[in-house]
Amino acid sequence: MSKSFEKYQRKRLQSSYLSVIVSIALVLFLVGLLGLLVLKTKELAQHFKEQVTLNVFIKDGINENQIIEFKKALNAKDYTKSIEFISKTDAAKLMQEEIGQDFLEFLGTNPLKDVVNIHLKSDFVTGEKMKEIEKTLLKNKIIHEVSYDKPLIELLNKNIKRISLWVLIFSVLLTLIAVVLINSSIRLSVYSKRFIIKTMQMVGATKSFIRRPFIWTSIKLGFTGALIAIIALIGMCYYIEVEVPEISLLNNINLLAIVFGGILLLGILITWISTFFATRRFLNLRTNELYY
Repeated sequence: MSKSFEKYQRKRLQSSYLSVIVSIALVLFLVGLLGLLVLKTKELAQHFKEQVTLNVFIKDGINENQIIEFKKALNAKDYTKSIEFISKTDAAKLMQEEIGQDFLEFLGTNPLKDVVNIHLKSDFVTGEKMKEIEKTLLKNKIIHEVSYDKPLIELLNKNIKRISLWVLIFSVLLTLIAVVLINSSIRLSVYSKRFIIKTMQMVGATKSFIRRPFIWTSIKLGFTGALIAIIALIGMCYYIEVEVPEISLLNNINLLAIVFGGILLLGILITWISTFFATRRFLNLRTNELYY
């Protein structure tokens, strides 16, 4: 009878530990995922900004040497990340593929122009700076027109600021929720052993002696939950790397070290503090108050 009761108690204890580890792992996984997003927000914003293209159309009759010199001058500019030259012939071929017919036969001449597509560095993708670049480029005699999506630039900058703010707010809220949830799990775990705590206290054990094994066990649970969360995050990073290679999460070792270190520290710190206060509460209760 006693053996079966001990076996039942052991299973109950293991189940309690497992639920604590799972809850810690899930919460820390979400916190870590959001932490990666927060630290990557600027890089993601840069990536999207640098997809914006400034189209510079060249006048007809400009020779190849002039275009080569113009491209060299563009590459030397502070605002240029990369350039792409598309001749009017290549542009016509691309349009023919898109519309599915040879429009040159109908028109008789090629109305398109040579174009240099400029990908700007993210710091220069603002309405004001792009206007300045446009004015400067139009002073060049070989340029016919400069074109870019002005409404898109305004919308992009506005949304990036808004998203960055909400990500930061949501990160703070989720961290607070994580602390509350992990604290609740630890408190329930300690609550299930409140009679053991009081029994040890009644036989003369000091508070620090009673508290020590509970804290040590909770730290191990927090560490285990954090490790599971880190493994899950590595899997998620690998998946994102495969689907969206431009983000390159796994290549940023410093970023991963900060996030993973933060998860481990958070898991250990929250469980330690929660256990300390939970055990102190039950140590200060009278025997008849343990039933409420």
